[in-house]
Amino acid sequence: MLSTLAISNYRSLRNLVLPIQRLNLITGANGSGKSNVYRALRLLADTAQGRVVSSLAREGGLQSTLWAGPETISRAVRRGEHPVQGTVRQKPVSLRLGFASEDFGYLIDLGLPPPGKSAFSLDPEIKRECIWHGPLARPSTVLTERDGCVVRIRSEQGEWRVVSHNLSPFDSMMTQIADPRNGPEMLTLRESIRAWRFYDHFRTDSDAPARSAQIGTRTPVLANDGVDIAAAIQTIREIGDNEALTAAVGDAFPGGSLQVENNSGWLSLQMKQHGLLRPLSAAELSDGTLRYVLLVAALLTPRPPALMVLNEPETSLHPDLLAPLARLIVHASERSQIIVVTHSTPLITALAEAGCNSITLEKRFGETTVVGADELSNPTWHWPSR
Repeated sequence: MLSTLAISNYRSLRNLVLPIQRLNLITGANGSGKSNVYRALRLLADTAQGRVVSSLAREGGLQSTLWAGPETISRAVRRGEHPVQGTVRQKPVSLRLGFASEDFGYLIDLGLPPPGKSAFSLDPEIKRECIWHGPLARPSTVLTERDGCVVRIRSEQGEWRVVSHNLSPFDSMMTQIADPRNGPEMLTLRESIRAWRFYDHFRTDSDAPARSAQIGTRTPVLANDGVDIAAAIQTIREIGDNEALTAAVGDAFPGGSLQVENNSGWLSLQMKQHGLLRPLSAAELSDGTLRYVLLVAALLTPRPPALMVLNEPETSLHPDLLAPLARLIVHASERSQIIVVTHSTPLITALAEAGCNSITLEKRFGETTVVGADELSNPTWHWPSR
């Protein structure tokens, strides 16, 4: 379970360190930086897939994602005594992401390549990576570190062993070095990160794949777009928590239930609703109803991940569905660590009543900060120098 999330120089997140618990709520006004936290988490997950550089390219490149304000913001500026002005850069260009947990921590530092004649002069390079044991990175707890193209691993006897002298600057050690023999801790951490799940692209439009029949295969993990919803619901029924599924649907739609029609292996979703003489097909469901069912399938997965992140799950939901959704999220947090990014007041209220870790963001001088936080209340975090 993550205990700390650290982000530096990513969009409005100049230097953000967040305490993370089992159930977390990230909220704030529009433009406060909620989406940037979500994107940063996805970038961290992309490191384990070897996609962090290409993901940055899709966002416009490193230059487009870097903090656009001054390197430092003085107290005089914060007090309004002086306007915000550019300063001479004292440190190298860097975008840094990291997290700590009870078991392992990981960080990555990306920067620009040295000037040269290559056509890839804007291609970000991985300058540093580090894996350590425990909640804090100390010289004595570091297990694996990458400095430029050199990667070294600490043995059980505490001695350092270089395992690569020429790792490509666009490759992460998480994908190139991790193996059961040389880096078992790295392999364990990589597979844990690869299991993180993000849901923010559910399609509920009239042409959404979830509204039509699909070939059925056992589906313990719902796809990001919800295309395999019927198979996911049937999988929960057969090998998952069918009682929780029935309760979650009945909580939102009293007297309602889900059923899966099987037509020669083609599965389609149907919903019985109180007062109707026939079940409604997925094509007939409203956008909000279908989205709620998709969230049910995601949260009641028979294969719970270490971390699940929901970005604005309230989209297109009727306010009456937000309290049942909150109860469903709380139930799912018993098996997975969950982060919910939202600005829905009813959902915020319902989750806050459940005792979640509530983090409210605000933006000051273009920088995202945590409301009420200061240097003493922030989790301890240290970025290693290059």
